[in-house]
Amino acid sequence: MNTNSFSYKLNPEQQRDLLRLLKDLRYLPEAVPHTQIAVSIPDCRINLYTSGKLLVQGKAAQDWVTFTLEPEVLKEARVGYEEIHDPEAFLPHMGIDESGKGDYFGPLVIAAAYVDGDLVAKLRELGVRDSKKISSDNVALNMARDIRKLLGDRCALVTVGPRAYNRMYAKIGNVNKMLAWGHARAIENLLEKVPDCPRALSDKFGPTHQIERALMEKGNKIRLDQRTKAESDPAVAAASILARAGFIYAMKKMGKEYGVDVPKGASDKVRKVAAALVADKGPGILVEMAKCHFQTTDKVLAEVGYSRRDLPPLS
Repeated sequence: MNTNSFSYKLNPEQQRDLLRLLKDLRYLPEAVPHTQIAVSIPDCRINLYTSGKLLVQGKAAQDWVTFTLEPEVLKEARVGYEEIHDPEAFLPHMGIDESGKGDYFGPLVIAAAYVDGDLVAKLRELGVRDSKKISSDNVALNMARDIRKLLGDRCALVTVGPRAYNRMYAKIGNVNKMLAWGHARAIENLLEKVPDCPRALSDKFGPTHQIERALMEKGNKIRLDQRTKAESDPAVAAASILARAGFIYAMKKMGKEYGVDVPKGASDKVRKVAAALVADKGPGILVEMAKCHFQTTDKVLAEVGYSRRDLPPLS
C-alpha cells in the first residue's frame, strides 16, 4: 500500500539533519509560508515548518520517506513495519472518537469503528488517518463515505444535538463525564453489531473508569484502553473521520434550517454570528444551536443586552 502524505514532528537535532540534507541541489526551493525550508523533487513536496512539523506529500512521498528520511534523519524504519511496531492495531478491536467538543455551535458526535487485520489493510489503502490532519471538509466527507461502504454495519454513530447536550450538561456539569457516556453508548451500539469484539480504544480524555461505569450489560466485558494520540490507530482514525463527517452534516443541516452559515470553532467570528442570531431570534436560539456552557454564551448575551437568566430552562 502506498500513501501519498506523511507528517512528522521533528526534534531540533532531526530538523538540523534534515536542513543539511535538503540543501542538496537536487531539491528545488519552493515558496511556502511559515516554513524553515520548502523543496520539491519529482512527484514529492517536502515542507519543514517553523513549528518543527514535517509534511511530505506526493506520489513519490513514500519512497522518499522509506529510502531517505528514515535512514538519514529519523534513524528508524516505520513505513511498512506498522504491524511490528503496533501489532494490536491489526487485531480485532474498535476505535472511538468524537467531533464537535470544542465547537460552540452544533452537536457532539461520537463514532465507533470496528477493524481486523484485513480491514486495517483496506483502510490504509484508502489513506485513512486522523481527521484533524484532513483540512478539507469535502475530503473528510468523501473518505467517511468510503469508510462506511467498507465497514458496512461495523460502525456506529451517536449524535447529541445542542438541546440534548445542554440538558445533559445542566444535569452532569462535566464534559468528560458526558464524553464517557457518549463513548459508552457508541461501544454498546457497535457491540450489538459485532458482539465478539474484545477491545475498545479511544484517545485519553479522562479516567477509564468513567466509561466503564457508563457501560451497560453488553459492554461490561470488553477491554477498554485509552492512550494519548490514539488517532494513530486505524480504528480510531476511521472513527474520527466518521465523527467529523457526522458533525459536518449536522452543521450543514442546521445552517439550512436557520438560514445562516454556521461557523465552526469558538472564534470571534462564531461570537458575532451568535450575537446576530440572538438579536434576531432571542436568547433561546442558543439552546437550540449552541453549547451554552461555553464562556462564549456570556459574551454573546452581554453584547446583545441579555444575561444567562434570559435563557430558557436547560434541565
